[in-house]
Amino acid sequence: MTASALREAREATLRQAVVPVLFLIALLGSSVYLFGDSSSSGPNQIALVLSAGVAAIIGLVNGHRWTDLEAGISRGISVSMGAVLILLAVGALIGTWILAGVVPTMIHYGLTLLAPSVFYAAACVICAVVALATGSSWTTAGTVGIALLGVATAQGLHLGLAAGAVISGAYFGDKMSPLSDTTNLAPAVTGTDLFVHIRHMLWTTAPSFAAALVLFAVAGLTASAPEETAELAAVRTALAESFVLGPHLLLPMVLVLALVMRRVPALPAMLIGALTGGLFAALFQPEAVLRYVGPTELPQGVALLKGVWQALYAGYGLESGNPLIDDLVSRGGMASMLTTVWLILTAMTFGSVLETTGMLRVLAGRMLARVRGARGLILTTLGTSFGINVLASDQYISIVLPGRMFRGEYERRGLDPKNLSRTLEDAGTLTSPLIPWNTCGAFMATTLGVPTLTYAPFAFFNLLSPLVAALYGVLNIAVAPVRTAAGAPPGEGPDSKPPI
Repeated sequence: MTASALREAREATLRQAVVPVLFLIALLGSSVYLFGDSSSSGPNQIALVLSAGVAAIIGLVNGHRWTDLEAGISRGISVSMGAVLILLAVGALIGTWILAGVVPTMIHYGLTLLAPSVFYAAACVICAVVALATGSSWTTAGTVGIALLGVATAQGLHLGLAAGAVISGAYFGDKMSPLSDTTNLAPAVTGTDLFVHIRHMLWTTAPSFAAALVLFAVAGLTASAPEETAELAAVRTALAESFVLGPHLLLPMVLVLALVMRRVPALPAMLIGALTGGLFAALFQPEAVLRYVGPTELPQGVALLKGVWQALYAGYGLESGNPLIDDLVSRGGMASMLTTVWLILTAMTFGSVLETTGMLRVLAGRMLARVRGARGLILTTLGTSFGINVLASDQYISIVLPGRMFRGEYERRGLDPKNLSRTLEDAGTLTSPLIPWNTCGAFMATTLGVPTLTYAPFAFFNLLSPLVAALYGVLNIAVAPVRTAAGAPPGEGPDSKPPI
């Protein structure tokens, strides 16, 4: 916004800032009540657009110019373009990996090796290891996550629990990996060393993850085992009849994980994975590709190209006569992600209008004005990061904005900045997939094929970590003061060890 525009525009009052938020909450509640799980397929988008309109009207009344609001919306949407492109690439990857037999092979081995009694805990650990190695919860969910959900579907397991286990493991690994973008962003915003930040996160992360694993293990041991063993045998038979299966078909997944571990950005890594899947489909699954294309007079090579091309944009569809296997592998394609892209664009529009008009700053500032002591500051940081995840619909904003706002306050109160960076991750990173209209929630729901509100109650790690952080803040556990030893690196002085 220009300096002249800032002089002309009036500061939004707290009452004005609350109006679009309450309006959005009312519309989203109505959307879920009227449309249920399908609310994210259009109704939520309309709610976000209308709420953005209310916020824009208030901004115009306060003297903001429409051109400034429009520029703010464009900036906000541009921030989400990376997520949108990755989302489309993941859709293409899912389509070609199914057509190539990559996902069917993973499902086949999963059905063979993962017993229902240990599935949830094992899925959580597997995703944690992969995400720790790659630094990406999205890559983890888009690769091993979709295969694990396929196994859960075939075994008749609870899909909400299965998705919760995948997301819990993926976000644990993402949060603790030095390769993760959010794990690098939080200390960068607060002025903390990366590995000091990671070590300090163990205070809240380790007990939360351990408790989540116990809950997943109990869920697996106490849930009734699926009785339809004949149905599982039928699934394995249908997979073997529809695709060539073998360990060599896991190479595209290994390639993607290797690229991400070598710090190749997620978008080119996913696109390379999708194209590699297409190549494997043409080489190892020509019958499946030709069956997918249908009767044609095209030469075989051209028909194979058409099938791979079609899987990239439309996903894969199977008609084997077995509804379970058809539903299991009929998905993917860039087109399958367009509703989620729509949700991201409208969510970023609403958040951008709030930020451009200053309403987001007013809401956060009012919360900070009521803070008393370190306990209140940590609780306020947790609440602000979560609130921005809800309102601005992006985990990066939920880390950067509170980090900028509260950094000086932590310093003024004599608290080491690593407390702030840890708290930003506990609330900003981990609550983002629990919100249906957040970019992370929309991505996980679309990629895993499970609605956000279905898996959110079972994403135990994501739910527990902010609660543990809040408990530590209230009890003054692991709240480190600023270093006092001369020459000690930030957060590493002897007096900065977390009190127990």
